Amino acid sequence: MDKDTNTPDEHSVTVAVVDDNKRVVDTITAFLNHIQCNVRGYTNASACLDDLATHPSDIVVTDIRMPGMDGISLLRKIKETYPETDVITVSGNAEKSDAIHALKLGAFDFFEKPVDGDELIETIKRTVRYRSLLRERNQYAEQLSFLSRREARKWGIKAFVGKAPEIKKCIKEIRLLQRADRTSVLVTGESGTGKELVARAIHFGGPRSARPFVPVNCSAVPKELAESTLFGHTRGSFTGATADRKGCFKMADGGTLFLDEIGDMPADMQTKLLRVLEDGIVTPVGGASGSHVDVRVVAATNANLHARIASGSFRTDLYYRLGSFQINVPPLRDRREDIPQLADHFLSTISEEMGLPNPGVTPETLSVLQNHGYPGNVRELKNILERALIESGGREIVPSHIHLQKVGEIAAPAASLHATDTSLKIDEAETPLNLQQMESMVVRRAMHAADGNVSAAARLLGISRPKLYRKLAAIPDSQQ
Repeated sequence: MDKDTNTPDEHSVTVAVVDDNKRVVDTITAFLNHIQCNVRGYTNASACLDDLATHPSDIVVTDIRMPGMDGISLLRKIKETYPETDVITVSGNAEKSDAIHALKLGAFDFFEKPVDGDELIETIKRTVRYRSLLRERNQYAEQLSFLSRREARKWGIKAFVGKAPEIKKCIKEIRLLQRADRTSVLVTGESGTGKELVARAIHFGGPRSARPFVPVNCSAVPKELAESTLFGHTRGSFTGATADRKGCFKMADGGTLFLDEIGDMPADMQTKLLRVLEDGIVTPVGGASGSHVDVRVVAATNANLHARIASGSFRTDLYYRLGSFQINVPPLRDRREDIPQLADHFLSTISEEMGLPNPGVTPETLSVLQNHGYPGNVRELKNILERALIESGGREIVPSHIHLQKVGEIAAPAASLHATDTSLKIDEAETPLNLQQMESMVVRRAMHAADGNVSAAARLLGISRPKLYRKLAAIPDSQQ
């Protein structure tokens, strides 16, 4: 017998061997010592059970037919008191029905008498592998639980900052929807008000929080790929479909599907979406049959759906199906009293990401912030403060750090980020020869194109946010 080949690679595995025949106990003990298990032998099941209280075993190998407490009774007691201990039963040919009964009661495996060394070792190795996989699964489950709790803290009700009556009403409605986890929700409001934040708070504060949250921007999905994106496709169903693909509904199974900009969904897709919402059956493109999904749908729009219904571009029945419960997120101009609290919240979050203390703002700066109109709403406030923090270098933010734009000065920033050509064009006549100056100019251009949004500018440049922060910090104040 090859010792290296048969060693379970679990040197700390402890095994209790129980059989009323001491020769059988000694034989099994010898085999298990050979593969470096820690073995304790018993000729009495009651003695083994008593000893488990002070000397726990990973695995118990027990005969079934014994005087006094038999193996089946021992198995029952172990599963009641020490559920993490695996039990392997030993049976004779005439006792196979007992072995099957033991498996139904929770035994991990069994082997027959007379004891075969190789068979015994394989049985122990299977048990050890199973225990290892179980530990890994539990570790992953614990990690997922931690991530879920962290996401819940990040996206939960506490992410809603403010005391204005309008925002308090939103929070109250979100709490109601966290409990009603099957109700479809329609979130309305201007761009930048935080509609996705509402959707995430509903998801991460409810019973679906451990399952996926899948966001889809309906306006960003090409019309010809919309059905495949939502419902998936089978291999060969169309040109380029080289493999089966799971759609967003399947990816969100058990969780929440967030359909942003639902008002831009093509008419034919609205019909197919309505069908899925009504029967819960998803059929992939090219598929012969569908399968059931358990998905909560939260939709959002900044469009006037009533006007689109009147024009015939949005289905009335889909509107009522999605809008079982509606939440309207107020614009920032209607909750100006929340600006000081929002400013502090954003500065705390952004400064932590940048490894800086929260510098705060001067009273004059706060006055400037409170008197702005915010056509971009809360998102605009965050971007303004992010740029201000970069310019201040971690010092207290003064009015000169605040850069505001009027509505007429905002020249389609979305187009610069979503157009096919996202390159940053530079006029050769103004291109500096100094490499550092050239880099500074490109970084400044990216920040301008992204309207001060560091994440968007980083995407334009093809670098990470931390790397962009370092490059911004290296730009002299005179070039900011």
